[in-house]
Amino acid sequence: MLTIAGFIVSAIAILGGQALEGGHIGSITQPTAALIVFGGTLGACLVAFPKSDFVGAIKDGKKAILTKEIDYEAKITTLVELAKMARKGGLISLEAEAEKTDDAFLKQGLLLAVDGSEPKQIQDTLETIIGVVEHDGGRNAKVWESAGAFAPTVGILGAVLGLIHVMENLDDPSNLGSGIAVAFVATVYGVAAANLLFLPFASKLKLRIQDEVAAMELVLTGILSIVAGENVRLVEEKLRAALPHGGGHGKADAKAEKEPAAAAA
Repeated sequence: MLTIAGFIVSAIAILGGQALEGGHIGSITQPTAALIVFGGTLGACLVAFPKSDFVGAIKDGKKAILTKEIDYEAKITTLVELAKMARKGGLISLEAEAEKTDDAFLKQGLLLAVDGSEPKQIQDTLETIIGVVEHDGGRNAKVWESAGAFAPTVGILGAVLGLIHVMENLDDPSNLGSGIAVAFVATVYGVAAANLLFLPFASKLKLRIQDEVAAMELVLTGILSIVAGENVRLVEEKLRAALPHGGGHGKADAKAEKEPAAAAA
């Protein structure tokens, strides 16, 4: 919702500012300019990226708008409960929970633990999955970022084409002003699309990826602690130490705090 609200606020601010100066929407409503800017930007992205990245960027674009914030507290609660179950009934008791969860990453980790995989093997497997998510998400965000770089230049190209058209009709001076105004609409479209749509989307996707990776790393920490048979309180402390967004410390700080805590236990 915040993403949509941002688009609305931007549109109101820009159109409202133009209206206060005596302008009107019709003066910046130019289908030809829109075709040049958005069509040209789309074509440039298709040239620059493979189909998989382009399709992934579209899917992630929907995710940036529709996906809710990750509930880290809920994940910690789930992992702590799983740790309690493992302490009471052993790792095998987690198999039923693995089948119930909607979290594919958590399910993968639990099944590896139930199957008796070595902690190192579990860590390597889950870190590989995290790496793939981070890599693919970064490439998808790059598509939007590149669109933000292409759009203003394509807008300038549209403006130049418009000016060429104006120069071809110098025999009618009465239309020069309106013709030049129309030509520069393409520049407005390019700059607006880049800075109000494409680049903000890229930033939003990067943050979503960081949050998703942080949540997966939280699950990884919990799974490894459960497999190691650590005390439930220690498991919770480790997870809270790894919380992002001020809920805990960074990875380096968390690691430094975990070692003395483990030694004390």
